[in-house]
Amino acid sequence: MTTLRNRPNTALLVIDVQNGVVQGAHERDTVVANVDSLVEKARREQVPVIWVQHSDEGLARGSDDWRIVPELTRDDAEPLIEKSYGDAFEDTTLEPVLSDLGVGRLVVVGAQTDACIRSTLHGAFARGYDATLVSDAHTTEDQTAWGAPRPDQVIAHTNLYWTYQTAPGRTAGTVETKDVDFGAAS
Repeated sequence: MTTLRNRPNTALLVIDVQNGVVQGAHERDTVVANVDSLVEKARREQVPVIWVQHSDEGLARGSDDWRIVPELTRDDAEPLIEKSYGDAFEDTTLEPVLSDLGVGRLVVVGAQTDACIRSTLHGAFARGYDATLVSDAHTTEDQTAWGAPRPDQVIAHTNLYWTYQTAPGRTAGTVETKDVDFGAAS
């Protein structure tokens, strides 16, 4: 039900599953395996896979920390969006790429739950996209030293509030990896 015209397609958006981003992340291996299974499912179903890769002062472009984790392999034909802000739409080519592919619905996976995942979900929703978060395919690191809740609580809270996110003409929601349907809105 996206509010974007002539955008019937769905894409899998893989956000920041990079060595330096997920090295200490909650349930890292399980989340990466879930992301990998969704990438393979999307490819089988000919659903576009869009990769997002962050860089900033602490995550230098070209460094080992900047690279996508070795368990995941990006096909050279799949779009790669480089970003330097939390919201993958900000100052990137994501919107024109999605427009060219006729995408109005995003299935979102990756890291960090409390930063780039949340920012991109809200950015997509505010721009008129349907946005589904895969509840067991996103993660974050422990930031309790700075007053944040434990990672499992951050993930659970994000899943809770995104399940009930609403806006006119758009759908949101969460789904587990095993239940992802690239052809249906949440």
